[in-house]
Amino acid sequence: MPLKTSITPKARPAGLGQPGVQPTSEQSAALRSYLVQVQAAQLSQGLLREDGGGPDTPFTPDMLARNFEQIVFYNEYASALQGRGGESLLRRWEGPVRFDTIFGAGVPPSVRKAEDARIRDYAGRLGRVTGHPVNTLGPANFIVIVAGEDDRDAALNTAAARLSGLNAQDLDPLRDFGRDNYCIVIAFATGSDANTYTAAVAVVRAENPDLLRLSCIHEELAQGLGLANDSRDARPSIFNDDDEFALLTAHDELLLKMLYDPRLDIGMSAAEAAPITRIIARELTNSGPL
Repeated sequence: MPLKTSITPKARPAGLGQPGVQPTSEQSAALRSYLVQVQAAQLSQGLLREDGGGPDTPFTPDMLARNFEQIVFYNEYASALQGRGGESLLRRWEGPVRFDTIFGAGVPPSVRKAEDARIRDYAGRLGRVTGHPVNTLGPANFIVIVAGEDDRDAALNTAAARLSGLNAQDLDPLRDFGRDNYCIVIAFATGSDANTYTAAVAVVRAENPDLLRLSCIHEELAQGLGLANDSRDARPSIFNDDDEFALLTAHDELLLKMLYDPRLDIGMSAAEAAPITRIIARELTNSGPL
């Protein structure tokens, strides 16, 4: 039985099926309308920024190190009232990460083409940032599903059949999630080490409008690499449920660099990693020695 080591939804504060688009249900159509309204409301409030931050979002090496600790070493909090989840050990991939995409039967060809290109481009960026092998070549171990209410189950079944060590029941947590969750990712350790990821599946609602879909791709794929938590203090960052930023920021790239720095080991505790992460954070922000 694979160990489910992380499951993270983004929530509100190779194709599957025939190339033709299938009719959508009333439920899917209503969800699409609702999410369009959500995106419009967020944009009107100055949220879903695409600028990556600027003079209004400064951060120091100490802030970067603290954000790293909260995002890497704690499980995602369930609500604003419950606070952060329990402490965990450092989790990431040891072997190459190979993305593939499965589309629901109702996803239009134009959306399939656009999202496939986005995922390929983003995989390249994640590989460059982490220095870890991340690509879309070879047998997939990280599947991104873009599907709607009507075809998510079928897409998940197809994903389970493609991933070694998993079955359809392992993906049950991804089958039904509330309408205020735009997307979700779950990572698995199917080997002997509970902290080494070997498979992951992300689900992005096809009903999302364009920017929300892209925001989901940026956050869930990065979280599936090991940045599993969100922090209310992280800024400028997509790892914050306030939805201020839609796309991976320069701050977030530094978090990924830190996560895959060879000085940090899989299975480290927050206390063990802290002296090292402080050094790395200062190096990455050009702040000089401690």
